[in-house]
Formats: sequence, C-alpha cells, structure tokens
Amino acid sequence: MLLGQLAGCGRMLPAGDRDELIKYTVNKGETLYSISWRYGYDHREVAAWNNIRPPYSIYPGQQLLLIAPHQQYAKPPRQPVASAGPVPSTATRPPSKPATSSPVVRPAVVASATPTSSATQSRTTTVTPRRVEKRPVSRQQKSIAWRWPSEGVIVSGFSPSKGKKGLDIRGKLGQSVIAAASGNVVYSGSGLIGYGNLVIIKHNDTYLSAYGHNRRLLVKEGAAVKQGQKIAEMGDSGKDGIILHFEVRRDGKPVNPLNYLPKRRK
Repeated sequence: MLLGQLAGCGRMLPAGDRDELIKYTVNKGETLYSISWRYGYDHREVAAWNNIRPPYSIYPGQQLLLIAPHQQYAKPPRQPVASAGPVPSTATRPPSKPATSSPVVRPAVVASATPTSSATQSRTTTVTPRRVEKRPVSRQQKSIAWRWPSEGVIVSGFSPSKGKKGLDIRGKLGQSVIAAASGNVVYSGSGLIGYGNLVIIKHNDTYLSAYGHNRRLLVKEGAAVKQGQKIAEMGDSGKDGIILHFEVRRDGKPVNPLNYLPKRRK
C-alpha cells in the first residue's frame, strides 16, 4: 500500500475515479528542475508534494509523486444558477495566478493503492484542499532586464495551443548562445526529449529560462552565470535545422519571451 500526501500550489484535483498520481522514478542526471520542466510544474510544487527542501537534491531511483498530466487542466463543471435540492460537491479550478503572489490553495491528497506491474500510477481516494501561507514577492522577482540569447531570425513563435512553448531562433552552427539574464544553472544535459543539449537557468524564485538544441554546453549545473555570458554553442535540431530553442517560464508555466525581451528588428 502506498500512502503519500501532496501539498501543491494552486492546483485542485477533481473528484472521481480518474484522479491519478504518477510515481515518477528519477533517472541519472535528472534534477528536480528538469523533471518539473518536463511536466509543466513549478519546482516548488513538486518539492512540496514530496517533502523535499532546498537545495532540492534528488537521487537516481528516488520516486516522486506527481499529479497526472490529464488532471492539470481539468475543466471545472458548470455552476448551476439555482437549485432547490442539494448541490453535489465538485472541485473547481482555482483562479489563474496574478502578476504578484497571493494566497494559493494546494491540494492535500491521500493516495492509497497497490502498485501495478508497471509501477507507474496510483489512484487517489481522498481530496482535501488546504490553504498555504502567502509568499511575498521581492523587487528582484518583479524586474529582470532581459536580453536576447542569440542573434538570428525567429522562425517559430510562442503558441502553446500548437505545442510551441518558446521561440526558435535560426542561426549558424556553433553560434554563441548567451544567458538572457543572470542566474544559476539548474540543469545542463540532454535528458529532456525534444530539447537536445539543454541549459536551464534559474533567475529568481519566479523565472527560469531554457536554451535548447545546442551543439556544445559550456556551463555545468550549479554554476553562477552573468547576463551576456556565453553558455553554449548553437546546434542542429535535426527537423528544424540549426536553431536555438528559447523558453521563459514564470512559476513553472511557459510565457511568451517576446513580452520580456527588448524589441529588435527581425
């Protein structure tokens, strides 16, 4: 029997038989940041669900509990205008996060199941939301002076509905890729499918940026980098040619980099 308790940020689970948790086994070379990036979560969410404290160290073979992907964006049921009888209890999606932090609701989920042969999923049986203390937003989190990570033409823009979570910038093989803002390298490797050789930089508690499809990585995990510092060399993505794939994420969610980068000629 598996007994686990999750406490997540702004995520409510709908009740019913489809509520599922993923038991994710950590592979060699993965970090909490890279796993959170893959599933579209804030690293602090995953850390809280699994009682992992800063500096968020994990190890190969460790099992992490995650909310199944199909539960992330479950549509809330339509609310009745009036009802003469009792209204069945259902879970609704909380409001989207504002620009500044506000009190959020994390689901506390008790999961109980006998693992299947694949040992990949378990079903939830109880959902009890609880409130978490407000996290203040520092002045640093609100203002980052971003710069372009490389020269080149944008060949693919931000379009989450089409699976495009960032910008694809076409350049030359070996072209310099630089840090768009100062921060610390929290991932440097090739373990995320679809990103090739990837660097992820944490700028503060709110923002991360990623630089994918590189020919060569020039920084290692844990390194402090300055804005404008060369961190990689542009590589060949295969299907899309020689490009840099660049993403910015706010609280774990992809945002349009063009809303942060200075304007320039295409």
